[in-house]
This record gives sequence, structure tokens and C-alpha cells, in this order.
Amino acid sequence: MDDHVRIQIEGRPLTVPEGTVVAAALALAGLSWNRRSVSGEPRAPLCGMGICMECRVTINGQTHCCSCQTLCQEGMEVRIDD
Repeated sequence: MDDHVRIQIEGRPLTVPEGTVVAAALALAGLSWNRRSVSGEPRAPLCGMGICMECRVTINGQTHCCSCQTLCQEGMEVRIDD
């Protein structure tokens, strides 16, 4: 059984351990922020519980996904929200 999954973040391939949340994968990919506020400031995960919505990203074309609560799955495509 493979204990890693392959995903894409902003079109770049990344392999992460199975059970990794998307927010952690973003950090492993070297991204320190995942969206911009309405005033243009970079935003990143804050609460880690899916309440603050600061960690939202687009996953497989679905917008406003909580990266801190979503497990990486094989072939997943993640886009940061500008």
C-alpha cells in the first residue's frame, strides 16, 4: 500500500504523506500564504479548525475549500485564491 499521495499545487507536483491536510502541503511547497484579502493583504491559515476561513483555497475547481480541514487525495489540484 502506498503511504504517499501525489497532488498539484499551482500546477507544480508535490508528494506528501497520506493523511496530510492541504494547509500543511501548501507549507511544504513553500507557500506562506494562500489567498489575498479584499484589500490585497496575503492571508494564511489561522485557527486550524475550519472556522476562520483564512485558509480557503480552490480544490479541483471547487472554490472556498478549507485547506486546514481537507486531506490531500491522489491527483488533487490545489490553487491559491488571489
